[in-house]
Amino acid sequence: MAQRIGIVGAGIGGLVAALALQRRGRRVTVYEAAPTLGEVGAGLTVTPNATRAFRDLGLEPVLQELGTTPPRQAIKHWQDGRTLVEQVRGGATERRYGAGYYLIHRADLHAALAAAVRGHDPDALRLGHRLVEVAQDGRVQLGFDNGVRDVVDLAIGADGVRSTLRGAVHRPEPPRFTGYIAWRGLVPMERIDPALLEPKCGVYIGPGHTFNRYVIRRGTLVNCVGFAEREGWAEEGWSIRADLDEIRREFDGWDPALQALLAAMPPETCFKWGLFDRDPLPRWTRGRCTLLGDAAHAMLPFLGQGAAMAIEDGIVLARALAESDDVDRALVRYEAARRERATFVQLRSREVPKKFHAADTDAYGPEQHQTEEALGLFAYDPVTVEI
Repeated sequence: MAQRIGIVGAGIGGLVAALALQRRGRRVTVYEAAPTLGEVGAGLTVTPNATRAFRDLGLEPVLQELGTTPPRQAIKHWQDGRTLVEQVRGGATERRYGAGYYLIHRADLHAALAAAVRGHDPDALRLGHRLVEVAQDGRVQLGFDNGVRDVVDLAIGADGVRSTLRGAVHRPEPPRFTGYIAWRGLVPMERIDPALLEPKCGVYIGPGHTFNRYVIRRGTLVNCVGFAEREGWAEEGWSIRADLDEIRREFDGWDPALQALLAAMPPETCFKWGLFDRDPLPRWTRGRCTLLGDAAHAMLPFLGQGAAMAIEDGIVLARALAESDDVDRALVRYEAARRERATFVQLRSREVPKKFHAADTDAYGPEQHQTEEALGLFAYDPVTVEI
């Protein structure tokens, strides 16, 4: 088996894979391009399928302590805020699936993962290592922009939608702009009337737009993400400072409760980015290089399963490596267990905004609402699924 395992990318998917491998007796090095470790972004949904992974990693208490479990969720009309579809969450979801549903600040979860990885090996994370070159000759040579070169027995690409390692598996091609842009921001709860957040987890839908808001950090912050359709996008990254007036103009005329939320949003919390994805890959592995998360199956966020798919990947890959005598066989088992499911979610995620953004919002109801739960995604267990 592989003696040296390198993971490119220290996002949530890469750290889940690292910790899952460490807990199964493997030594792992994680290479991260950023000079300091931190996770941009704000809220993150951890559905039961992903919660099972954190239970396996010993981190479910982090979800329980720092996460929020909404009793209900609602799909709301853009203009007057009336509920079009309501879903029960809270204890009902946990009783049905044997695992909880959490809303958590992405940075909190990321910090807990990084601390756990370093707890196993203080030298596991190497920051300021941007991958620029990959070559294989039975092992994998990794070249970084800081001049460091390293050799590993297995390289795992967890480096996102613009993955460099992906080029060692599949012919290089740019990610595709999907026609959607997003804004995000955080509102301190003390700035708004809590009655405006009923229920505390809700998605407004309307012509060409979606706006998602939910409470995180023990009820102290409201995470907000708005989406709109656009013809083009040229800027890079998802940490581009946004003009708060731009967001307010985009959602002008929407429900007064949403207007109040935007009025209370601190300008320094506002960012925007373009949404990119890729078509499904015919394979995720070549030689001793394999992919997980957005590097393998970048998807739109409208099913709330992008992070969950990366988390599932990390657990299943670690299991395949731990339960196989041969690396090549382990990678075959990993891809066979994961590619069909991730591709299904990837393609279904493209369908959701077509219904959310339809011109006739009044026609939207339970029969049009294809949720991640209705698709059977919550029942999946990456810890026990056959590989």
